[in-house]
Amino acid sequence: MATKVGSKGLTRRQLLARATAAGASFVVGSGFMAARDAAWATELSALKPTTFATLVQMARDIYPHDKIDDQYYVLAVKGYDTADAAPEIEAGIAALDAAARGKGFANYLETGWERDRVDLLRGMEESPFFQKIRGGLVTGLYNQKAVWPIFGYEGESYSKGGYINRGFDDIDWL
Repeated sequence: MATKVGSKGLTRRQLLARATAAGASFVVGSGFMAARDAAWATELSALKPTTFATLVQMARDIYPHDKIDDQYYVLAVKGYDTADAAPEIEAGIAALDAAARGKGFANYLETGWERDRVDLLRGMEESPFFQKIRGGLVTGLYNQKAVWPIFGYEGESYSKGGYINRGFDDIDWL
């Protein structure tokens, strides 16, 4: 049985299909947001949808990995969607937009010029906001067990007897 979303009685599948065809991020009800390519969706409680989408792109630009889907970046920054963190995040994204010389960071997202976005981020990399996001991403992104196999990491080895007896020298890329 299909789950109904919103007052119009659309199924989730229909909703995502229509949003993909429209080619834009969208919000349904209070705080549900999906990406323009329907690759991820999340419920928001404190951040504006445009702020959260920009934060996800910022995370992808700070630690770019083509093999990692956006859903993992969403999980990595989801912790900033709280009432306590929202004012600082909203202000930081506003500063990022201001650094884009009136164009807004979101416009750089539409053009797809990664180099321009990275230059904007380099210009603010000494700021406390940038350092907070970058620092949080180290654990928020790389501590997700679902991304470990993408990098060839098998997880901790202590419970399995350590690496010495488990092929510590089996890497073939060195």
